[in-house]
Amino acid sequence: MILYIGTSGYSYNEWKGSFYPTDLPSREMLHYYGGQFNSVEINNTFHRMPKDSMLEGWRDEVPETFRFVLKAPQRITHINRLNNVADQVSYLFDVAGVLGRRLGAVLFQLPPSLKKDLPLLHDLLALIPPGRRVALQFQHRSWLDDEVFALLHRNDAALCIADVEGELEIPAVATATWGYLRLRRPEYQVEDLRKWAELVRGRGWSEAFIFFKHEDEAKGPLFARRFVEAVSG
Repeated sequence: MILYIGTSGYSYNEWKGSFYPTDLPSREMLHYYGGQFNSVEINNTFHRMPKDSMLEGWRDEVPETFRFVLKAPQRITHINRLNNVADQVSYLFDVAGVLGRRLGAVLFQLPPSLKKDLPLLHDLLALIPPGRRVALQFQHRSWLDDEVFALLHRNDAALCIADVEGELEIPAVATATWGYLRLRRPEYQVEDLRKWAELVRGRGWSEAFIFFKHEDEAKGPLFARRFVEAVSG
């Protein structure tokens, strides 16, 4: 199993002095980050559709073995709520293709107010180009049933296992040949990380993406490094 481990975002000045060298120019952050971790979840694509030139710049800053995950724009998930989004999804994947082999997956995070709608999910998955990977993060309990899991399985789409303090608990169901975890709690003890590592090892995935939430104190990179140690141990 290949593990892609990193953080949600990388461009944080608050990380200078703890993760990044104090004098590191912001334009060199991704190159430095790519020397420490092999994947990153890009969240700023949630706020605006990415541009070719931006992705080309990112692609050239990291090793070929590095993988980006792009969070689908909120216009698709939160504003249009997956309705009539064929053109936007097509454009997103066309632009994302600039990353080439470095594109790991696209994360669709549905709004908490969007309840289970199987035909809507079916139509979204039908828009995904062959060979592209998508993960779905559901935030309403109604989605968490066998019918939805079966639809994801038929499309090799990963159920995003999100661990968020005080929010919906997601079952650790493997709906695809690969896995996707978002570990978002403000604190993870070593024993916590070992339990997550055991879960990942036991799912039978060929690959898995694991991302930690960024914090001003740069705890995300710390947890990511400790997780690497936990899965290696």
